[in-house]
Amino acid sequence: MQSQLARDIDAVAREKNIPRDKLIEVLQEAMHAAARKKFGMQKDLEAQWNDGLGEVELFEFKTVSEEIEDEDLEIGVEDARRLDPECELGDSLGIKLNAEDLGRIAAQTAKQVIIQKIRDAEREITFSEFKDRKGEIITGIVRRFEKGSIIVDLGRAEAILPKREQVATETYRQGDRIQAYVVDITRATKTPQVILSRTHPGLIMKLFELEVPEVAEGIVRIEACAREPGFRAKIAVSSSDPDVDPVGACVGMKGSRVQAVVQELRGEAIDIIPYHPDPARFVVHAIAPASVARVYIDEHLHAMELVVPDDQLSKAIGRRGQNVRLAGQLTGWRIEIHSESKHHELAEQAREEISRIAGIDEESIEILIRQGYRSLQEVADAEPFELAGVLGFDEDVTAALVDAAERALEEIILAEAEAKKVAADLPPSPDEL
Repeated sequence: MQSQLARDIDAVAREKNIPRDKLIEVLQEAMHAAARKKFGMQKDLEAQWNDGLGEVELFEFKTVSEEIEDEDLEIGVEDARRLDPECELGDSLGIKLNAEDLGRIAAQTAKQVIIQKIRDAEREITFSEFKDRKGEIITGIVRRFEKGSIIVDLGRAEAILPKREQVATETYRQGDRIQAYVVDITRATKTPQVILSRTHPGLIMKLFELEVPEVAEGIVRIEACAREPGFRAKIAVSSSDPDVDPVGACVGMKGSRVQAVVQELRGEAIDIIPYHPDPARFVVHAIAPASVARVYIDEHLHAMELVVPDDQLSKAIGRRGQNVRLAGQLTGWRIEIHSESKHHELAEQAREEISRIAGIDEESIEILIRQGYRSLQEVADAEPFELAGVLGFDEDVTAALVDAAERALEEIILAEAEAKKVAADLPPSPDEL
């Protein structure tokens, strides 16, 4: 007949999903710790599970000796043979102890060890179960709230959705179903920490993987994703099959696929744009729905200046700069946007400044402006070899241009300083008195 302890072990094994062998090992360690506390650290003690009796047995081991130097570790031949007639000199004799002699304090120690070991086992099992799920979507139930964080019940374990990983526009109540992205799994001091996120770009990418078969199969690839969680997101998609439209595949029939993702994200708008390996074309796609008239690229600063029609400026920038900000995050380029009228104004200003360089012709001025040089300072700061590549001149010629630009810049600075000095020396006007 199975003992109560054996039945308890089986029940805990089922409830906590811990292997029975692991629980027996934990129980043995706990009893061993309690025995050492009761009988002393110097004794050679061992706890063994007896499956037939359904209990843990305690044994004290002593070496059979003729002369006893340590009573805790040795036993005389005569005493040993009274316990085991067949024992020989030098044998290690196991003497069974009464577990009931452990006492209340030792039993409490055993209980604490068991509880701690079970927690450790649970933590290790949970960590092992979830360590390979980093970067996946997981579904759980909102269980409770702790200091701004949401504790999510995953069934066999709990996860935490920290405040920093929550979307400001989303609210949850106890018992709500929640889907989130697993950003990390750590071995914490108390419980395994499965860290979730609702703000991570990976959440959108994984949701599209669930909704779009072409993404799951690898035909359509999400090249990049940028989000302002709860408000708007942009994803760039490409296709390995020329017959498959990546944008159309992600949008779905009558927008069904993208709407399923939007619904899961509680209304967050999603722009799906075609990826292009050419950075300029990629940025132009990313700034949609605004149209772009011209693009100026600065490779060294990894920046682009986009010129858009005047009526497209607000659309290109977006509400509170959201559209251009997301486009920059998506493409990895620093983007500056100007309307055509503003661009014309800046070009005129640049034309006036650069024309002060001695010896420069109008054609060279126009080329510099088209290549993104917007001031005398930028020409003065340029390397001669850069200007040589832009203008098609020898480096000796462009070095002279740089020197002339520096001199023109110095003249402007001196003139401005002189004007300030003269203004400071003038008597105050009647209006100022």
